[in-house]
Amino acid sequence: MNIVSLLPFIVLIGAMFLMTRSAKNKQRQAQQMRNQMQPGTGVRTIGGMYATVKEIHEDTVLLEVAPGVHAIYAKNAIGAVLEDAEYNRIVHGLEPEDTPVVPDDASSLTEAVETGEPQVEGKIDLHKGAEEKAEDKSAEKPGDAGEAEKKDTKGDGDAK
Repeated sequence: MNIVSLLPFIVLIGAMFLMTRSAKNKQRQAQQMRNQMQPGTGVRTIGGMYATVKEIHEDTVLLEVAPGVHAIYAKNAIGAVLEDAEYNRIVHGLEPEDTPVVPDDASSLTEAVETGEPQVEGKIDLHKGAEEKAEDKSAEKPGDAGEAEKKDTKGDGDAK
């Protein structure tokens, strides 16, 4: 037997080794995550349900899915253990204290006009200003009028 005929088998065995190694690492990380659970922590199940851990047993977990509603799940059914801030943001809609408050309406944008305060300088004017109109008119000289008409009538596929 030569080395060339054994090369595909060696590559296949190496690929299988790497795949099982990464799968074992993922299982180990998931087990560590599930071991971090404590009563009172928020979790997400693999089905996408958010709940609070009430009791932890050897292979099962008692979850409170709603106030007064409890369900028993297998530990393997826990997809993620969430931090308190993330759990409260998702389940209760509570935002952390340090995030800026963005108003739902445009009232904060128009308060300066209503109260009579001077408007903020430096607004961007998206319409053609007087300067651009003057430039456009000066670009069209009487001698260039024929060329401007030719440029306007030219289509996409027309040659010069």
